[in-house]
Amino acid sequence: MSAVEVGTRLPSLTVTLRRADLVRYAGASGDFNPIHYSDRMASALGLPGVIAHGMLTMAEAARVVTDWIGDPARLVEYGVRFTKPVVVPDDDAGAEVAFGGTVVAVDNESGTAEVEIIAESGGQKVLGRARAIVRL
Repeated sequence: MSAVEVGTRLPSLTVTLRRADLVRYAGASGDFNPIHYSDRMASALGLPGVIAHGMLTMAEAARVVTDWIGDPARLVEYGVRFTKPVVVPDDDAGAEVAFGGTVVAVDNESGTAEVEIIAESGGQKVLGRARAIVRL
């Protein structure tokens, strides 16, 4: 990784989530809430359709940072706010989620940088206050 300074842009990442991904994530996480697989249950709760697990979206967003730093162990701190759900249609196309990041602070004394992460799906921001601290 070359010198890091405020304004450095991370390479973007686009992920496609399909219903099969939600099933696999449910199995791995143990989160079998029906809003992640049943249109009927999602609609009954006022959702626009089946939604991706928030933690799956959060994990995919972290990839834009860990891919950039090269070593996931250098991710020191990470947090997000969930602002909109990622609606995953029951088709072969799925839902695309685009991620990007920008370095917003560098602390040369501690050897860390703060990255602001952007996550959008369907033209809407799906994560807010998505920030990561990385060891340089």
